[in-house]
Order: sequence, then C-alpha cells, then structure tokens
Amino acid sequence: MQVEIGVSAETPDWSREKVRFFWDPGRKLLRSVRRYQSLRGRSGLVSKALRHYWVIVHRFWSVITQCEIHLNTQIDGGFLLTHPTGIIIHPDSRIGPNCLIFQQVTLAGPVQLGGHVDIGAGAKIIGPLTIGDHVRVGANAVVTKDVKSNTTVVGIPAREV
Repeated sequence: MQVEIGVSAETPDWSREKVRFFWDPGRKLLRSVRRYQSLRGRSGLVSKALRHYWVIVHRFWSVITQCEIHLNTQIDGGFLLTHPTGIIIHPDSRIGPNCLIFQQVTLAGPVQLGGHVDIGAGAKIIGPLTIGDHVRVGANAVVTKDVKSNTTVVGIPAREV
C-alpha cells in the first residue's frame, strides 16, 4: 500500500473524486451519493425527480461494483475507492476527508474514520469504534478496537506496528 505524503486530514481534496474516464465505477458511485445528498433537503417536483434519478444511478453502480454504500452515509470530501468491488459500509459510519478504501473492505457497525485513513484490501473494521487521522490499516486486518492517529495496524486481531 502506497502512502501519500502531504495528504491533509482536515481539508478535503475534491480532485480525488473527479470522474476521469467513461468507465470509472468508484467515482461514479460516489458521485451518485453526493448528488442525491445535495438534493435531499430540497422540495419541489424537479428535485424529487432528480433524487429518484440519482437513486437509480446509485443502484446501477452498486450492482456493477457489488458495493453497499448507503445513500445517507456521511462521507467527507476526497474519498477514494481505488478498486470498488465488494465494499460494505454501515449506514451509521462516518468517513473523514481524503480516505482511501480498497476492495472487499467491510465497515461493520458505526465506525468513525478520521482524516486520511487508508484501508487495505479485505480489511474488516468491526465497530463501534474510532480510527484516528493518518492511519493505515493493512490488508485483511480485523480491527476491533479504537486506533490512535499516525499508526499502522495489521493482523488478526489488528495490532500496531
């Protein structure tokens, strides 16, 4: 897992979410969540129609990627799904700015991710728990306890290295 130097844990880097190609399933799934959430508080016929459109788009990309990311999940800016396959995020989870999640990751229960958290492929995070800023979770790790900032955890159960 490559560590990005200089990535902020407070200020979202919205360029990470920009759709770059026609086939960019992770970013398109995230775009559907963002667009739905921006219309959620509005009333009117056009807003309602657009909300339904983005729900359909979300369902399409959810089937394509086999991801379960609820439309109301709190996700800060700069979120990146590098290989969006089989990712499951509990609806009560909160994801901080500039986080990165690889394939087959599960956030079970209300998990609070800090800023710039990188989660390796196949990791399972079983909440309720909080993960601090600038944390790296190794591939296939099983996290069952809070993780403090600026650490790397690996293993089953996850331990700091």
